[in-house]
Amino acid sequence: MIAAVPVGSAIRFAGFDLSKLDLRCANLTGANLNYADLTDANLTDANLTGATMTGANLAGANLTCSILTRAYLSGANLARANLNAAKLDGANLTGATMPDGTKHA
Repeated sequence: MIAAVPVGSAIRFAGFDLSKLDLRCANLTGANLNYADLTDANLTDANLTGATMTGANLAGANLTCSILTRAYLSGANLARANLNAAKLDGANLTGATMPDGTKHA
Protein backbone atom coordinates (compact mmCIF):
# COMPACT_ATOMS: atom_id res chain seq x y z
CA MET A 1 0.00 0.00 0.00
CA ILE A 2 2.76 2.45 0.89
CA ALA A 3 4.46 1.99 -2.48
CA ALA A 4 1.20 2.93 -4.23
CA VAL A 5 1.06 6.43 -2.69
CA PRO A 6 1.86 9.05 -5.36
CA VAL A 7 5.14 10.92 -4.93
CA GLY A 8 4.61 14.09 -2.93
CA SER A 9 1.38 12.84 -1.33
CA ALA A 10 1.07 12.37 2.41
CA ILE A 11 0.37 8.86 3.61
CA ARG A 12 -2.85 8.64 5.63
CA PHE A 13 -3.16 5.66 7.95
CA ALA A 14 -5.05 7.38 10.76
CA GLY A 15 -6.78 4.77 12.89
CA PHE A 16 -5.38 1.81 10.90
CA ASP A 17 -4.22 -1.42 12.53
CA LEU A 18 -0.54 -1.61 11.55
CA SER A 19 0.45 -3.75 14.51
CA LYS A 20 3.38 -6.13 14.07
CA LEU A 21 4.09 -4.87 10.52
CA ASP A 22 7.65 -4.75 9.21
CA LEU A 23 8.10 -1.11 8.22
CA ARG A 24 11.89 -1.07 8.33
CA CYS A 25 13.36 1.77 6.26
CA ALA A 26 9.87 3.00 5.29
CA ASN A 27 9.59 6.62 4.19
CA LEU A 28 6.67 7.89 6.25
CA THR A 29 7.62 11.57 6.07
CA GLY A 30 4.58 13.69 6.96
CA ALA A 31 2.36 10.61 7.36
CA ASN A 32 -0.92 10.88 9.25
CA LEU A 33 -0.79 8.03 11.78
CA ASN A 34 -3.12 9.59 14.34
CA TYR A 35 -4.64 6.89 16.59
CA ALA A 36 -3.04 4.14 14.48
CA ASP A 37 -2.16 0.86 16.19
CA LEU A 38 1.56 0.26 15.66
CA THR A 39 1.92 -2.18 18.56
CA ASP A 40 5.11 -4.25 18.15
CA ALA A 41 5.71 -2.79 14.65
CA ASN A 42 9.28 -2.75 13.33
CA LEU A 43 10.09 0.84 12.36
CA THR A 44 13.87 0.45 12.46
CA ASP A 45 15.52 3.13 10.26
CA ALA A 46 12.09 4.48 9.23
CA ASN A 47 11.80 8.16 8.29
CA LEU A 48 8.90 9.66 10.26
CA THR A 49 9.97 13.29 9.88
CA GLY A 50 6.97 15.54 10.54
CA ALA A 51 4.60 12.59 10.95
CA THR A 52 1.52 13.12 13.11
CA MET A 53 0.91 10.30 15.57
CA THR A 54 -1.47 11.83 18.09
CA GLY A 55 -2.81 9.07 20.33
CA ALA A 56 -1.02 6.36 18.32
CA ASN A 57 -0.24 3.09 20.07
CA LEU A 58 3.46 2.34 19.61
CA ALA A 59 3.72 -0.03 22.57
CA GLY A 60 6.63 -2.40 22.02
CA ALA A 61 7.47 -0.85 18.63
CA ASN A 62 11.08 -0.95 17.46
CA LEU A 63 12.07 2.61 16.54
CA THR A 64 15.83 1.98 16.57
CA CYS A 65 17.62 4.59 14.44
CA SER A 66 14.30 5.99 13.21
CA ILE A 67 13.99 9.67 12.34
CA LEU A 68 11.22 11.34 14.34
CA THR A 69 12.38 14.92 13.77
CA ARG A 70 9.44 17.33 14.26
CA ALA A 71 7.07 14.36 14.66
CA TYR A 72 3.92 15.02 16.67
CA LEU A 73 3.50 12.24 19.26
CA SER A 74 1.13 13.99 21.66
CA GLY A 75 -0.66 11.40 23.80
CA ALA A 76 1.06 8.51 22.02
CA ASN A 77 1.77 5.26 23.86
CA LEU A 78 5.49 4.45 23.62
CA ALA A 79 5.51 1.96 26.52
CA ARG A 80 8.22 -0.67 25.99
CA ALA A 81 9.17 0.97 22.65
CA ASN A 82 12.83 0.82 21.62
CA LEU A 83 14.02 4.36 20.91
CA ASN A 84 17.72 3.47 20.80
CA ALA A 85 19.52 6.03 18.58
CA ALA A 86 16.18 7.49 17.40
CA LYS A 87 16.34 11.14 16.32
CA LEU A 88 13.70 13.09 18.26
CA ASP A 89 14.84 16.67 17.50
CA GLY A 90 11.83 18.97 17.79
CA ALA A 91 9.39 16.10 18.40
CA ASN A 92 6.28 16.90 20.44
CA LEU A 93 5.91 14.27 23.17
CA THR A 94 3.37 16.13 25.33
CA GLY A 95 1.36 13.60 27.32
CA ALA A 96 3.06 10.63 25.66
CA THR A 97 3.64 7.47 27.68
CA MET A 98 7.39 6.87 27.54
CA PRO A 99 9.15 3.48 27.23
CA ASP A 100 9.60 3.28 31.01
CA GLY A 101 5.85 3.86 31.54
CA THR A 102 6.11 7.47 32.73
CA LYS A 103 4.10 10.30 31.16
CA HIS A 104 6.05 13.04 29.37
CA ALA A 105 5.17 16.51 30.63
